[in-house]
Amino acid sequence: MYKDYFGLKDKPFSIAPDPQYLYMSERHREALAHLIYGLQTDGGFVLLTGEVGTGKTTVCRCLLEQAPENTEIAFVLNPKLTAPELLATICDELGIDYPDGNSSIKVFVDGINRFLLDTHAKGRKTVLIIDEAQNLSIDVLEQIRLLTNLETNKQKLLQVIMLGQPELKAMLEQPELRQLAQRITARYHLEPLSPQEMVGYISHRLAVAGVERLLFPAATIRKLYRLSGGVPRLINLLCDRALLGAYVKEHNTVSRKLMTATARELFGDNSIASQQATPQRSAARWLLATVAVVSVALLAYSQWPGNAPQVTAEPMTPAQVVEQQIVAPALASPASEAEAPFAVLSWPQDLPLANSQALAYQALFRLWGYDYQPQNSLPGAYALDQGMRYLNKRGSLGSLRQLNRPAVLTLTDRRGQTFYTTLTGLNADVATFVIGDEIRIVATSDLMEQWLGEFSLLWQPPSVYNGAVQPGDNGPMVLWLEQQLARLQQRTPSADPLLRLDGLLLDDVQQFQASEGLEADGIVGPITLIQLNSRRTGNHPQLTVGQEG
Repeated sequence: MYKDYFGLKDKPFSIAPDPQYLYMSERHREALAHLIYGLQTDGGFVLLTGEVGTGKTTVCRCLLEQAPENTEIAFVLNPKLTAPELLATICDELGIDYPDGNSSIKVFVDGINRFLLDTHAKGRKTVLIIDEAQNLSIDVLEQIRLLTNLETNKQKLLQVIMLGQPELKAMLEQPELRQLAQRITARYHLEPLSPQEMVGYISHRLAVAGVERLLFPAATIRKLYRLSGGVPRLINLLCDRALLGAYVKEHNTVSRKLMTATARELFGDNSIASQQATPQRSAARWLLATVAVVSVALLAYSQWPGNAPQVTAEPMTPAQVVEQQIVAPALASPASEAEAPFAVLSWPQDLPLANSQALAYQALFRLWGYDYQPQNSLPGAYALDQGMRYLNKRGSLGSLRQLNRPAVLTLTDRRGQTFYTTLTGLNADVATFVIGDEIRIVATSDLMEQWLGEFSLLWQPPSVYNGAVQPGDNGPMVLWLEQQLARLQQRTPSADPLLRLDGLLLDDVQQFQASEGLEADGIVGPITLIQLNSRRTGNHPQLTVGQEG
């Protein structure tokens, strides 16, 4: 209906899986790489999880297009089946004959085993792909595991790829499925699009449909991201209906107000309650913020030159510790902060906007005791030179509170301009920032209007760290990990030089991750190490008041 009005040759935001509209974000490419890796390994399970509508099936379709010609594929779309029904479906997909009306599991399994041996002898691989795998029962999952028992001296003969919602990961943590979980050779959790990826996604679909002009202004994009959370399916639904609304109202673009009204029509009033604060709720937040600002001012004063505590530059390294001082920029007096508790999140007019990123990272490194000169190196390279690591993520205020490290945030001002700022304090309903050459304290309600979740922070790895540790790994990092967990648990660490991340040590890691609110996958990467550091020592810049680590 609105195609001619906007000059579109097709509806750009249909939820139908049209290959020409395929947009592979960085996250989708990473997910596909994990699936391809799993496909190339010698049997076992590959796990791809993600929320509804994030594009798991889209990634799987890309995998099918790239699968080698010598691959036999069985694709199960409806896993709400009994074990015999699932085995029959696999046989149907692979063209395996079985007697009419058969319900014997042995007959199905024997036929599948003969097929696997025959295809292996011909130099072909067999892959079973199960979509919506969170709907599988434990009995059916165990039957699938038993299918992978058939193997030669060098490899298993059946590769299983499971796609599912986040609850699938929780299912696989159950004790009765531990044998299956141990056979997962690759896993990836597909997150929604980042704000930048969402802009690229929308631009791509509009361009394929024949229009490259701006139909969604910056303010509308920001609102769309808060409403959709970056989930492609929700983006499509909202954009499609919003374009229809713009056509009906004879608007040339989709306004922020129209996008809000569209969400209300699609999902009801409750769906956007968190986006629309009532005056009473706003007043209550500001009242709490007024009380909390005194604490924030004290935090800022404690980090001022001359008042700063001493911190170690490498708190996680068992070797020699170098003392460094947290030095906040000499930008304003503590008294001036308390006099003007709520500031505006905007870039200072007297500073070039192009300098915002360099100044933000300079302030971040200064909090760790380093004099970073942006003209000499990139932040990530400079961090490595100092024995530190640079982490870029997308999350929420809850994520920042959990990590409890100062961070550089990517913000957008009221005119749609992007700038960078250093978050140095977060307490109750207020946040403290270094913006350019100023310190400002703002209400978090204002922050959420201008921040779409992108942040970067610094963290201190142990000296033996060279990448995430996976279950089954051994080496110096595993020994270091055993020592740290033994200290936390007040036990004697294992002295086995060949110790692997499995058995009791893997259980300890997963229990620690669960206790910190992390995904208990046993993979020891930056987030787990940051939380472990927080439990061991408070000798690093902290973001929140009154919290250890």
